[in-house]
Amino acid sequence: MIITKTPFRMSFFGGGTDIPDFFNEYGGSVISTTFDKYCYVNVRHMPPFHPYISELVHNKFERVNDIEEIVHPLIRECMRLHDIHEIRLTYEGDLPARTGLGTSSSFAVGMLNAFRALKGKMVSKKELAQEAIRVERDILKEHGGWQDQVAAAYGGLNRIDFVAGDFIVHPIVIDIERCRRLDENLMLFYTGIQRFSSEIQADTFANATDTTVLLKEMLFLVDEAEKVLRNKNIPLCEFGKLLDETWKLKRGTGRKISNGSIDEIYNAAIKAGALGGKLLGAGGGGFLLFYCDKEKQSGLKEALKKLMVVPFCFENDGSHVMYYSPQNYSPRKEIL
Repeated sequence: MIITKTPFRMSFFGGGTDIPDFFNEYGGSVISTTFDKYCYVNVRHMPPFHPYISELVHNKFERVNDIEEIVHPLIRECMRLHDIHEIRLTYEGDLPARTGLGTSSSFAVGMLNAFRALKGKMVSKKELAQEAIRVERDILKEHGGWQDQVAAAYGGLNRIDFVAGDFIVHPIVIDIERCRRLDENLMLFYTGIQRFSSEIQADTFANATDTTVLLKEMLFLVDEAEKVLRNKNIPLCEFGKLLDETWKLKRGTGRKISNGSIDEIYNAAIKAGALGGKLLGAGGGGFLLFYCDKEKQSGLKEALKKLMVVPFCFENDGSHVMYYSPQNYSPRKEIL
């Protein structure tokens, strides 16, 4: 049996510049972190006593006798890529899918990590991220960028640069006390709205000329935000103000990024004392992140009392195998 644990991520700056169509021409960068909410992938070979050869538990329950019968496209293509057969796979997540936290990519990274371990192989964080990108973007042809897979594989608070079909991960070195205060001053709220990020991303690039101008401005804010994090002489509240700037830019990149309800929530949060915030992920729903000083957080909670508050802390581990118990495996010659 193999169990992997893979974190979800929250993206602060640069989202959208991690899409190859943009960064291969202009370069791209994001600042993001992973936090202490995870997905768990449990994989083992099926005992040879059932009238099916694989059992897959995710948001649905699948029992199949052939890989082509698998409905979940990500599971099917990851199994095909690694020649995986006759397994029982279960997925569990601390937070709901399609909510802007890179849950699909965390699942891809965690599953590929588990399949490698099932074959008795280890893989570097870079190889793991590259493989997840290949499955989601090249094989499944899903719209989107590369940051989710990289963040899930590596973990931690990072600046990730994208250029010429590759990426480089730079951990952001920040004073421990400053990092703790940043963590404390960020608040996460669940809107209850789920959506498919690939559809939002496709709409975002529908008007490429206007979008490119905005993405270049968002890319500039990555440098500014990194300066705030690294320089203890710059007030940390500037990070919150930059979040407000990047959200206003992001809203202009696509019609589906925001809506009247989300705008109303955002404006109420600013009025209650938040310095800035943003919808996480591609937009359209999911989780709202706000920067708010501790002394004003009770007022923010009251203003957004209809939304669920999700406590969190930063994490640094990335995807890893948390349980490893290899099995002897002999393929079945025929289905019972």
